[in-house]
Parts: sequence; structure tokens; C-alpha cells
Amino acid sequence: MSNTNTKNEQDYETNSTTLVGYVRKSNAGRAVKLSINTSAFQDCATYVTSDGQTYVQLIVSINALNGVIEGSKAVTSINHLND
Repeated sequence: MSNTNTKNEQDYETNSTTLVGYVRKSNAGRAVKLSINTSAFQDCATYVTSDGQTYVQLIVSINALNGVIEGSKAVTSINHLND
């Protein structure tokens, strides 16, 4: 794991976040469904890459996502780190 990923995980655990949406397993169980609140998404900070593309950084806990995939959790959250 790179230092950047480690820092992002630490930020997620200690900093405030904004709820942006939810992750659920599809009814057929072969896909993960993302539900994003458009109003919350519009309020997220963006960054621009060197090729001029604009992105929003969203975070999902790996442990919680694994729980959704394995079926021990019905849903988990998608968050945006507040600066």
C-alpha cells in the first residue's frame, strides 16, 4: 500500500466526512449498486488532473464493502472527505 493510500485511510478514520450515497448488492447478487445523492455530490470538492479532467474523491470502507459483498451487511455508505 502506498503512503498516499495510507494517509487517505487515516484521514477517513479521523476527519469529518459528508454522506454522499450508499452501496448495496444487486438483487441478483452479481453486482454492486451505487446510489449517489446528486445534491450532496454537487457540494463535494473537486480536483483536476494534469490532463484537465475533473474528479470528486469518494471513499468506501473496504471492510464495510466486503460485508456487503459477503452478505453480512445490507448497505454501507459512500463518503466525501471534508477539507
